[in-house]
Amino acid sequence: MSTVRIGVVGLGIMGAGHAANIAAGKIKGLELTAVVSSDVAKRARYTSARGFSTTEAMIASGLVDAVLIATPHYSHTSIGIQALKAGLHVLVEKPISVHKADAEKLIGAHTNKKKVFAAVFNQRTDPYFKKIRQLVQSGELGAIRRIQWTITDWFRTNSYYSSSDWRATWAGEGGGVLLNQCLHNLDLFQWIFGMPQRATGFCSFGRYHPIEAEDDVTAYFEYASGTHATLITSTGEAPGTNRLEIATERGRIVYENDKLSFTRNEMPMSEFSRTSKEGFVKPAGWDIAIPLAGHGGQHLEILQNFADAIIEGVPLLAPAAEGIHSVELANAIVLSAWTKKSVDLPLNGKTYARHLKQKIAAAKLGRSR
Repeated sequence: MSTVRIGVVGLGIMGAGHAANIAAGKIKGLELTAVVSSDVAKRARYTSARGFSTTEAMIASGLVDAVLIATPHYSHTSIGIQALKAGLHVLVEKPISVHKADAEKLIGAHTNKKKVFAAVFNQRTDPYFKKIRQLVQSGELGAIRRIQWTITDWFRTNSYYSSSDWRATWAGEGGGVLLNQCLHNLDLFQWIFGMPQRATGFCSFGRYHPIEAEDDVTAYFEYASGTHATLITSTGEAPGTNRLEIATERGRIVYENDKLSFTRNEMPMSEFSRTSKEGFVKPAGWDIAIPLAGHGGQHLEILQNFADAIIEGVPLLAPAAEGIHSVELANAIVLSAWTKKSVDLPLNGKTYARHLKQKIAAAKLGRSR
């Protein structure tokens, strides 16, 4: 196969962007042959592709080898399962599912491993995060002692949330900042550091906006290794911050404002603490600026990688099966806030699904929080 015929399901902001890039020939090996939307006018914009009102009709047409799912969150699971069972390659926008139990069902439907199943985690193409991951996983930094990531540059206005009635509702979107904007950071978090063994979440629901879901979050993670981590995010702060700080045995990594620096200790912290004869002196070290530029290919690189995986068998940058981890972290943080208890991981997906169902029912009665 030298060309993959792809259909885009959902022509909102993200789907329309993907469809336009493919139609413009920006992705070698991908041909846009179909689009799916209930909106006739949106379908008509893509003159080189056949428009369908349903995914079923598109699949039955035989016009596609692969699908890109960019619909509202809950339908990612059902459409993904449908496409996988039809023997198609699948690329799904984040989150792969709203909650862990659905993610398990979706991943379980990927029984034909010859079919490529990927997720749109475009931040994995960013050279800054790729370098941080390499430093952490190589052992160059020594043991990780503390991680602190503040990501409050996800600012959104009230009009953003009112633009679609499904946004930031438990029934429509399934969550707020964690499941939508910050899911990229949760994916990077587990991609770089692995999964914690416990999560404690402090969430404000509708603190800055008239919404049901969380728009302000502080989460605390505990790792089996002894590492402690804090993640803070919000869609209601301006100006926002994006600062990642990693304290390690051999120094400190800081990423902020497109600058990555490493303050390296001359000797590991624990060794210095054990051997130094002076009680208040800091370990000696030096600052190293790590020269990087740009933010990678982002969505275009993910699309190209998807095509290359199908045509040439190259490894995926973001296998969809790994998408369950960011969903699990988001679910655990919210469940902890709801129950006011720490949540052990792995999370029981059915437990979270039951609580979410209760929130949806309460929202219908005007008691969403």
